[in-house]
Order: sequence, then structure tokens, then C-alpha cells
Amino acid sequence: MSRRGKGVTLQHREFLFVSMKPGKASLLLLLLLVIRSETIPQRAHFPTIPPSTTAPTQEPTTPTPTTAPSPEADKFLGPPECLEKKLTRASCDLVFCSPWERCIEGQCSCKLPYLCPMENVTPVCGRDHRTYRSYCQVMALSCRTRRPAMSHFGEHCSEHNQKFESSIDRDTGLVRVFIPDPSSPGDRQELLVCWKLWDMAAANVVCKEHGKPLGAANAHYVPYNALTTGHRTKLFPGNCVSIHCQGYETSLAECLIYDKGAIGGRKVATATCYEPSLQPEGDCGFKCANGKCVSLNHTCDGVDSCGDRSDEMCCKKCRRDAFRCKTGVCVHKKALHDGQMDCLDGEDESTKHEPVNKKSQEQHRLLKTSEYVSPKTETRTNRKQLESKLQCGIPNATTVNDVEVETRGTGIRVKRVVGGVPAKPTQIQWQIALEEHRKVDCGGAYIGGCWVITAAHCVRPNPSAFKVKFSLWKKTRAQNTTDIVPVEDIRIHPRYNASSYENDIALVKLEKLPYKDKCLEDNPAVSAVCVPWSTHLFQPNHTCSISGWGRTADGRAAQVLLWANVSLINDCQRFYKDRFKPGMMCAGDLDGSVDSCQGDSGGPLVCEDELGVSYLWGIVSWGERCGQPGFPGVYTQVAHYFEWIRLHTGWPAVTKFNS
Repeated sequence: MSRRGKGVTLQHREFLFVSMKPGKASLLLLLLLVIRSETIPQRAHFPTIPPSTTAPTQEPTTPTPTTAPSPEADKFLGPPECLEKKLTRASCDLVFCSPWERCIEGQCSCKLPYLCPMENVTPVCGRDHRTYRSYCQVMALSCRTRRPAMSHFGEHCSEHNQKFESSIDRDTGLVRVFIPDPSSPGDRQELLVCWKLWDMAAANVVCKEHGKPLGAANAHYVPYNALTTGHRTKLFPGNCVSIHCQGYETSLAECLIYDKGAIGGRKVATATCYEPSLQPEGDCGFKCANGKCVSLNHTCDGVDSCGDRSDEMCCKKCRRDAFRCKTGVCVHKKALHDGQMDCLDGEDESTKHEPVNKKSQEQHRLLKTSEYVSPKTETRTNRKQLESKLQCGIPNATTVNDVEVETRGTGIRVKRVVGGVPAKPTQIQWQIALEEHRKVDCGGAYIGGCWVITAAHCVRPNPSAFKVKFSLWKKTRAQNTTDIVPVEDIRIHPRYNASSYENDIALVKLEKLPYKDKCLEDNPAVSAVCVPWSTHLFQPNHTCSISGWGRTADGRAAQVLLWANVSLINDCQRFYKDRFKPGMMCAGDLDGSVDSCQGDSGGPLVCEDELGVSYLWGIVSWGERCGQPGFPGVYTQVAHYFEWIRLHTGWPAVTKFNS
């Protein structure tokens, strides 16, 4: 079958998702995408399932753990089942990996340096006198060797030129840094560290730099005037720099360093490094994943006191001015609206959230970084380049005609049909129809490149029997944006169980166009949906959407593409007992008013994050009849199969982040 040409004009963007507004909730609750009919089609969506077989901005204090409530009793930290997992900054099911890392099976792993972005980056001098092309490259080296590799930003890196150093005074704990002079590569400036931004995350870094793997016991200060009295006046420099660290750094050289200024009568930073042998036995406020003990009131405050971030990973709420992501991770107050996503769903960058402490944010903005290159800016640039390699989850702003649908036999034209809301002709741009021998019984989702995801029960290992229809609206008739593409290969999950619908997922690989390295012509009515890598990206009760040509309340298949809102439902095992397997999830309404059904199989359940990016969260799989109260629809959870998907498609095809 030949592929159709395109003929669509661009106007305004139409959104797939609509929120339930007061007065319309009852309307959406009455929407029923499908009901089980007496005649089951070949690809029945709801099969008969066998019965069950039986740093704060205030002055820091020394975190000396005393008698403290257990983590289970603390109103900030918990729940216990999360704490037992010993999650850290490397747990990329909950947090983003750095650009020099890649998320593999839920853990951040070091990349090879050559995988770092090369555009719009600043050269870096290494401690080994080599010049590295970017901050990402030198951090990738540090990640692999677990040793500091960076000296400073610049290209004058010979062994005759000065390198970055830091020191901790043995008597006072005073922190000094020696920074190469950008204007004179042969010289360097000796500076103290201003107390303004000093916290446990930065103190941990300087102690690790000096051979203390568990970091610091405290981050404190000393009045500068107390140092410069009597005969000691000339021993200390009169300028300091503010330093802010994330906690992953191996040296203060890798942190954000602000322009130097005169100390005057201000305070300067000190650090005492952590010595396990000096800690009181049996007296630990919070035990970090790395074995370090920190005060309980230093957890869930957005500051990495542990050195591995385990004190910020399991939080019921955040202390002070920190911001809590929906995944339970507390991030620093400066993470809000800084141009870089820290929460998996982008909530920290959403316009609906204002900075927690505006005064503190404003004070922070007064600090300048014109004198030293900002690692944060470099990281933000790296992430932007990596994320730009994959365009997904944002529909093109194509024309979506407000087409009315004629109800057969009545002559009445209405804006909606029984059982669901008709989509506009080019609204759901990742929806595909899977045609087998000229018949469409299943749907699927386009994830980019030459790949489509559908349910395993929709396909068989015979590619020539299938075609994929893009931008189809009316089930039996193509429109001017429809493209029909042959199938090259079908890859069914190797552990798919047809009797239980376990691992009900398949990848459909499309045939490439003749003499081209792509599988369909550019089409403004076709967009890819993003593939989620973490099962924590969306939480229970999140409103998502389902779509398909499934059966409606009168038992007939829909003639146009329908969609409806559904809610994610937690703990689905309570409904289906042992029929509910790992890799499955539930969505719908417990009263059965909204559901998917026969003919919707393989179709997408799509969730939108806080920044408007859409993810393929589920695949229509099975259920206990259609719209049955107390038995919500069961979907294949796509994020559960991320590793399997990316092994077939490759990294660039499926992941916008952590790539």
C-alpha cells in the first residue's frame, strides 16, 4: 500500500489533556470509552482471565547527634520502607543523573568522556596538566577514577602554570583556596572562603578532597577579626570567595565560585572533617547510606549533609526553605526556577511555584560569577544539548479542525458520542492504528525514529501481515495527514505470557523509506511521545488520558478516535489479587464510569508532567470486563520495561534525560 502525502496547515496548538473543571466533572465521569459486548473480536481488549488460584541561611551549628526521635517518628523523614532502600544521589529512579553519567537499571553510571557534549563549552585545565574540552569531560574522568581531576577553567595547563589547591587549617579549621589568576596564568590568588553560602555540602567536598571519604563533621565559621589580631595579622588574606557545592564534587574547584570581595569584619568558613572513631557509639541521629552519622535536623533540608544525598531522598516534608519533589526528594531552595530541572516532573521549574524564600534568593542573586566560569551554567548547557537530541512529548501546533460527528440514523450532528470524547483530527499525534490484514483491532504509540510500542497480545511474529497507520482519525477512512507504513520487524517481550497477560508489551520496527535513513516523511500531524525511565515519575491520582477506537456504550466500535481522562490508581493488587503481576498498573475510576475496552488494546495511556511534556505511562492491556465497578483497567507499565526498550531502540531514540 502506498503512503499518502500530507496536506495540513499550521495554526494554533491543541492540547491533548484538559483538566476537570467544576461543573464538568459529572460530564467526564459519564464518559465510557467502552463496555464489554457479547461478541469478542479477535484482539479483545478485556480477555477472560483464569480465576485466581488462591543550608539553612541561619548560622550553621555543629551537628552533634544527641537523643533524637527515630526516623520513623520524625515528621520530616520517612517513610521507613523508603529509608530501608538506602537511596542516594545515584538512585536515578528519583533524581536526575549528571551529564557525565547515564542511568542504567536505576543507578547513575559514569560515562566515557567522549560521550559529553562538545558545543558551547569552556575548556578546563586538569591537575594532570592536560587541557580538557569541557567541565563534563573532566567530571567524567573524576567519576571513573573517584579522584579530583579538575584544576580550573582555562587553556593554560602546562606543568609550569599554577593549579587550584585548597587547605584546612589543623588548629582553626579555616578553609583556604588557591585559585589560578585568569589574567596571569603563572600566578594564583590565595583566598579564604566567605561564610555566606557555606554549608555541609561544601564542607563535605573539601574534606573528601583531603582524604576523608565521609566528608565533614560540621560546617562552621570563625569571625575574621578573631584571626587578624596581634602578630598574626599578616598571615591571612583579606579577600574571600563564596562557594556553593551540590555535594557530588570531589574538589572545591568543581563547585560554583563567586567573585572575590574584601572580608572586612565578616565571618569566614571553617570545617571539621568526620572521623568515625570519634563518634559516640549508639548515638546517631540519622545513619547515612555510606555509614556516616548526621544530626536528624540536618535531614530533608535540601543540603547534602551525608555526602551521598541519602539524607534528602526519603522525605515526607522538607525543613526550612527546601522544596519537596513529588518523589519525596528535598532540593535546595536555589533549585527553584534556576533553568534546570531537579524534580523528575519539572515541578521545581513550573511557573505555579514561587521561590520559597524570595529574600534569600534576591541576596543570592547579588553574588556575581563574572570572574570565574560557572560549573552550573556549564552543566545547564550540557543538559540542554543532551535533551535537544530527542524531540518528544510536545504536539506540533497543527490545525485541529472542530469537526462535528454525525450520529448514524438520526441526522443529528453532535460534538460528542456516547462513551467518550471524539478527538480532533490531528489532536493525538502519537496515536497509531495497527492494521492486520486490512483490519484495525489495536492501537499503539509512536515513540520516535522507526519505533512503535503496542501490546504483545496485539501482534504475532509476522511483520508482513501488519501496517502502521499514522494520523488516522476515522477508523475506516484515511485523512489527508494519514501515513501508512509497512512493518520491518516485531519484537515481543521474551517473557510475555498469553494466559496471564504478564509482560504484555511489544516493539514494532518500521520499514525505512527507499534510499533514506528514516521511516516516514516529515509530517506536522505526527509527534513522538516520550518514554519514561522511572516508575516514580507520576504518582497515584495523577490525571492522565487514554485514547482508541474501542467499543462504546452501545456495543459498537467507535468510528472516530476517542479519548478520556483517567486517574492512576495505587495498590491494584487489592482488586485482582495474584492476577496482578509486576509490570502492570491500574487506571480509571473505581465506579467504572471511565475505562478502556475491546479495540483499545495496545493504545496509549499518556501522562503529562508539570512542564507540559507527555509520557507513555501505560499500554492498554486487560481488565475485568469494561467499566466494571471496583475493577479498573489494567495497563502495562512502560517505565518498568525501559531497559528492555532501550536495548532494542538505542539510547537516543527513547530517553530525553539521563542519556
